Amino acid sequence: MTGLVYKKVANNFWVKTLAQDFCCIARGNLKADGVFVGDSVEIDTSNNPVTIEKINKRKNIFVRPPLANLDALVIVIAEVPAPDFMIVDKLILFSLCYGVEPIIVVNKIDLNKGLCEKVKKVYENVVENIIFTNAKTGEGLDNLKQALKGKLSAFAGQSAVGKSALVNSILKKHASQVGELSIKIERGKNTTRHCEIFFEDDIYITDTAGFTSLDEKLLPIAYYELPYYYPDFVKVMEGCKYKSCVHFNEKQEECAVKRAVLDGLIDKDRFLRYKEIYKILNQKWVRTHG
Repeated sequence: MTGLVYKKVANNFWVKTLAQDFCCIARGNLKADGVFVGDSVEIDTSNNPVTIEKINKRKNIFVRPPLANLDALVIVIAEVPAPDFMIVDKLILFSLCYGVEPIIVVNKIDLNKGLCEKVKKVYENVVENIIFTNAKTGEGLDNLKQALKGKLSAFAGQSAVGKSALVNSILKKHASQVGELSIKIERGKNTTRHCEIFFEDDIYITDTAGFTSLDEKLLPIAYYELPYYYPDFVKVMEGCKYKSCVHFNEKQEECAVKRAVLDGLIDKDRFLRYKEIYKILNQKWVRTHG
């Protein structure tokens, strides 16, 4: 029987199937720490306790936080606190590297409509979904719910941008549980080891910590691959003089990306942040390969 691992406590796993939920243990040849929340698994209900017999092929896997098969990462920003667009760019980058759909949500839209316009201008050629919400009034929540249908999603972003409020508004049946868990995470009692999926109306959301603090050094790509994970760059890269162009030291007349920045087609600040990440990945490559 196939099921979804939606919770793990010690060596016990809660698995949701079409029929019912089961509390399981991992079969002897499966290490308990090798089964992740989000895993699609095969279970044997004839055993007591029920056992996980097999882990099905994964779409992706994260160690921090411990999660598998993530479909979408909801990147939340707001006017207050002031947006850190380096965090936004890193989260988009991690999403694309791991086959996850990045979704940008601008929350607290009552505070500043100008932020909505800025985000749309900078990221409309980067992500497919940019959604504007107000968790307090419910504005935009229907659009967000529609974008999350049938997907396993996680929320990420700076503290106090309204992540928990948005999740609680979507998962009304689990609001108290999500809220309590969020408080524990903020206090550092359960930072990266706890991971649980809450589901409602074909929406699956994991309430976990860890995504905001992603380290670009953990990216599974080399520095020269970085430009291919910038969709706004890819749109113009064919115009570069050299196929190996990384849009860093090349002259402006040789680099279509630099010309696009000059023409306002690519946001200048986003390009400067790209160069910072490029330098970090390049330094990592030099240390690793000599």
